[in-house]
Amino acid sequence: MNTRGGTATRTAAFSRPSGRLRLPVSLRLPAHRASSATLGAAYPFLAGRPCTTGALVGMDAMTGGPFCFDPWALYATGELTNPNVVLAGVIGQGKSALAKSLAVRAIATGRRVYVPGDPKGEWAPVAEAVGGVVVRLRAGGTTRLNPLDAHGADPDHAHGPRLRLLTALAETTLRRDLRPAEHGALDAAMTTVEHRPQPTLPHVVAALAEPAGSSRRAGGTTTSALAEDGRDLFHGLRRLIRGDLAGLFDGPSTQVLDASASMTVLDLSGLGSNDEALALAMTCASGWLEHALAGATAKRWVIYDEAWRLLRSVPAVRRMQAQWKLSRAYGIANLMILHRLSDLDAVGAAGTEARALADGLLADCSTRIVYRQESDQLAATQTALGLTAPERDLLPALGRGTGLWKMPRRTHVVHHHLTGAELALFDTDAAMREVT
Repeated sequence: MNTRGGTATRTAAFSRPSGRLRLPVSLRLPAHRASSATLGAAYPFLAGRPCTTGALVGMDAMTGGPFCFDPWALYATGELTNPNVVLAGVIGQGKSALAKSLAVRAIATGRRVYVPGDPKGEWAPVAEAVGGVVVRLRAGGTTRLNPLDAHGADPDHAHGPRLRLLTALAETTLRRDLRPAEHGALDAAMTTVEHRPQPTLPHVVAALAEPAGSSRRAGGTTTSALAEDGRDLFHGLRRLIRGDLAGLFDGPSTQVLDASASMTVLDLSGLGSNDEALALAMTCASGWLEHALAGATAKRWVIYDEAWRLLRSVPAVRRMQAQWKLSRAYGIANLMILHRLSDLDAVGAAGTEARALADGLLADCSTRIVYRQESDQLAATQTALGLTAPERDLLPALGRGTGLWKMPRRTHVVHHHLTGAELALFDTDAAMREVT
């Protein structure tokens, strides 16, 4: 049955007697009429209306026309329910190049870009090329960020964000949730130190070790009881002062964030391959960025590259989820980059609270971009992203630089196009090629 423009024609069976085609009899099937939108639900790769809002990404494989993308504009028109994006694909298929070109091209439309953690140092050259700022954090370095900075935020409203940040840091170092008494001890310590002009993590650690008299009546708890309740917290947070992250977050900030900078990258490549240290650093860095950018008004991408490493830390996932939920209020579009959807298994098994948090991140991403997936990942990818059978079956056949873009009311197959200058700047495979 041939369907075009909402009309249908009768289909007949053909045979080939004596080497000639003839039409012996009509099948007498009833004609079927449907709109393009309805048929698109049955088979998603019928060419639909073009997506020409935002920066150019490349070519729509179905129509041959241009494909553009801007999550804020599409949200404003009702095409998206939120501006967040997940990008998944096996290594070497062009995920990083797509993320970088989305960021760089958005800058030309007045957007800003923040990368709260660059584990491999790949974003630093991009930021420098567009006149952005690179903050390099490494042991023994000269750069220090105070995650308790309030900056433009109202200090009277900084207690809650600071306490949530400290809770995430403590839970990461202790590798467990805090007990109720520990929450009380941490709250008392934060209350004591935030009267300082510039509270820091060492101040909090000292207040946990020796609670001040002003905290004596915290829930009727004595200072000695508070010290006992905060004993594990003291040892956990002390790692940020005397442990492998010493010198990075244990004093006043040496870097002032320029909210007008086109791109800001926190380069964490100097921390090595320690996933726990990376989670702690990104938690501190995200807190610093949140406070520093509280008064910013420009729309901005927040890009989590190598997000699979963060997904191993439940406290980090909780903070990511909070940022996802507030993306519309902050004017943020979060971009989470994964290799495969089974990376979510690193958080926890199906049915656990940790896994529910990770699944919630996906649910709060209206745009799902999928590059080639291996055959053993198809079922998990289809379930996690709500793909149809034709969409799922397409994934193993996608070529390098081609992705499936699934949005609530439309699906596109897009060939990503790079200029020569972009290709040289975004190349992540240079180390794998011999120099001739």
